[in-house]
Amino acid sequence: MEDNKKENEEIQSEAFENEADLSESCDDQAQETEELSEEESLRSELEKAQNTVKELNDRLLRNMAEFDNFRKRTLSEKAAMYDNGVKDSVEKLLPVIDSFERAVAGLSDEDRQNNVYKGVEMILRQFMDTLSDMGVEEIPAEDQDFDPNLHNAVMHVEDESFGENKVAEVLQKGYKYNDKVIRPSMVKVAN
Repeated sequence: MEDNKKENEEIQSEAFENEADLSESCDDQAQETEELSEEESLRSELEKAQNTVKELNDRLLRNMAEFDNFRKRTLSEKAAMYDNGVKDSVEKLLPVIDSFERAVAGLSDEDRQNNVYKGVEMILRQFMDTLSDMGVEEIPAEDQDFDPNLHNAVMHVEDESFGENKVAEVLQKGYKYNDKVIRPSMVKVAN
């Protein structure tokens, strides 16, 4: 009996050891599962943080591009406003220049010796120099090919001394500013 008792005790001892090993194994598995769960949680948080960074970076790049476009648009609008201001101002001065040119052209040779003529001629030259300094130039027209973008044909004449579709006479000078027509030349076209 004692042998049975010892055997039972050994079996129980062995069962307790197996149970302890099993319990320890379960604890290890639970701990591993917990560590895996924690790792997955950290990975999930990392992915969320990376997505947030990507989104914020994308927004930043879009804002920078939008600002750059705004800056370029503002600069071009500013330049256009200046060009339009010059064009409008010169357009209002052109009748005065026309009047000075008619005054100079209408005087006789006798009157050209007069100081008034010389003063009017100097004022006209000063006007033309100022326009030139601003970038305004006269549109070449006489003996040129007719260009509807630069010339306004108001008369047509048949004259064999001129070529086909040539400007025969300039009735009113035209002007342009930076390749933009302020006023087209009013011309008589031949053939």
